[in-house]
Amino acid sequence: MLSLLNTPLKKTIVLIVGILLLALSMLASVLFGLNQFSLAMLTDAYQHFQGTNEQLIIRDTRVPRALIGAIVGGSLAISGALMQALTKNPLASPSLFGINAGAVLFIAIAISLFGAQVSFVQLIWIAFLGAAVTSAIVYIMGSAGGDGMNPLKITISGAAVAAFASSVTSGIMLVDGKSLEQLLYWLVGSVQGRSIDHFLMILPYAAIGWIVSMFIGGSVNILAMGDEVATGLGQRIGWIKAVIAILIVILAGSAVAIAGPISFVCIIIPHTVRYVVGNNYKWILPYCAVYGGILLILADIVSRFVLMPKEVPVGVATALIGVPFFIFIARRRKYE
Repeated sequence: MLSLLNTPLKKTIVLIVGILLLALSMLASVLFGLNQFSLAMLTDAYQHFQGTNEQLIIRDTRVPRALIGAIVGGSLAISGALMQALTKNPLASPSLFGINAGAVLFIAIAISLFGAQVSFVQLIWIAFLGAAVTSAIVYIMGSAGGDGMNPLKITISGAAVAAFASSVTSGIMLVDGKSLEQLLYWLVGSVQGRSIDHFLMILPYAAIGWIVSMFIGGSVNILAMGDEVATGLGQRIGWIKAVIAILIVILAGSAVAIAGPISFVCIIIPHTVRYVVGNNYKWILPYCAVYGGILLILADIVSRFVLMPKEVPVGVATALIGVPFFIFIARRRKYE
């Protein structure tokens, strides 16, 4: 596949530019919105903290929101690229593992059983657990049989488990009305209303997922050639697939747990990155980490101005961008 950047030097330069753009987008996320701030106010919030409303908004709302946007966007993009490599399906996303449906189901059960007694921090852990449990079920079902895991079985298993989880969730919401209102806030996908403590909760998991992903690009490249080729080159494809699946659960599960199901980042960024750098996952994965964060942060900034003074959830903003992109990819006659 031909790419826009055909030398390592060009790819390195654009990656560095992306890191700078990520830093600038995070700065813009802190400064712009319903309340506008200056660089001096940002520095004073940390160097000369006096507890003013402006300083509290910067420290407790804007900075955590920018950090969460960067880590969620990057994690979703990386997990999307890995999912497409694992399933050899260009339209695959982590939701194929039942991650979104499992997280929603466990949250619905928790709210139905315990109501207001469940804190937001507890909901994050419950969502993470739900994503992990359903993903494990899908992986086990997709790996059953003598031929092991293959893309078709994973796709069918994921669709079946996600449909079952969604049906149970709908039943709970119909029977227990109080679950509906609390779930709707989480279902739209948002980085608003999260604190620095929420960010620190998922940081270790996301950091592990990011670091390991940067080191397995070569193995993913070989796996993308096909199971027979990978086996012929001495790769233990069962272990490689298991590691990739675990990384997808960690990255997408932590992102969904803190921000809810934000769609299309995991499809838009991997496809765009492949067009820029080609099919080498040693470059695709770091590019996804950087530019996924940029996309989500910019979408979050735009969502603040669409219906000001109200805010559109960032999940809605990414869907408005992603639907046309998804249709474009689906209608292409061939995928290279």
